[in-house]
Amino acid sequence: MSAVPDSWAYWVGGALLLFWFVGAYNRMIRLRSAAFQAYATLDAALVRQLEFVQANAAAGAESLLAATTQLTTLVAATRVRPLDPERIEALGTALNVLLSAWQRLHPDDVVSFDAEGTMSRPAPLKGVDEEPPPPSRFIAWPEPSAAAEIARGQFNAAVAQYNAAIRQFPALLIAWIMRLRPAAPLL
Repeated sequence: MSAVPDSWAYWVGGALLLFWFVGAYNRMIRLRSAAFQAYATLDAALVRQLEFVQANAAAGAESLLAATTQLTTLVAATRVRPLDPERIEALGTALNVLLSAWQRLHPDDVVSFDAEGTMSRPAPLKGVDEEPPPPSRFIAWPEPSAAAEIARGQFNAAVAQYNAAIRQFPALLIAWIMRLRPAAPLL
């Protein structure tokens, strides 16, 4: 008798395993690509923020100019590998330094937005707050636009989906074989 009919189960099992591997790998790559695209949007929003800050920087604001230089350098460095956790952490630190310097110089020109773009705290009436705003996990941006916060929220959501996909078993094995590493959100 021929060995071919006995091996059909092995061929079918091997084909199913191969199709599953390719499908799982493609899903992880699509999610990784979505994180790259979300970073590109975030990058553009950060560049607009930097341009706004540089255009409105007061003379003698050395700390603000130093912070913009540092953030510009880190944005360029992160562009090369936007899912590298160390680069994203450094970018987040530099962004917080810039926003702190801006807030010290222009305390009334800062707006906090939720990740969906809605204001996380109401605008002050006649320039004065009745009470200080509660602490928020959202960043207060210099430019009165929600674009940067929305882009940051979308990037963080894409990173969370990608990280969840590469941590699932048995896709975890594919991620290990293909050396797909977890990414970090921009905090």
